[in-house]
Amino acid sequence: MRQYRKKPIVIEAEQWNGDNVTEILNFGNSGISPLWGDDFKVDNKTKQVIILTPEGYVFASKGDWIIKGIKGEFYPCKPDIFEATYELVE
Repeated sequence: MRQYRKKPIVIEAEQWNGDNVTEILNFGNSGISPLWGDDFKVDNKTKQVIILTPEGYVFASKGDWIIKGIKGEFYPCKPDIFEATYELVE
């Protein structure tokens, strides 16, 4: 079996803490979504972020990181995976 290493790239990310609505919306809403004009919205009832991805809608729960990919796409990442995969750029 062949093994592969993830290429070192720098990404932008924000962690959803359930209260930082303004930061999350400012991070993601570029107005490019054809369905609602934004990349994601916050559901105040469930405290989840609804993210429009190329694969459809996905949800970020409190504590999840929201990552902006290399093509400008957004997706959620669980905290343990984020910590194992990324480190802060100084």
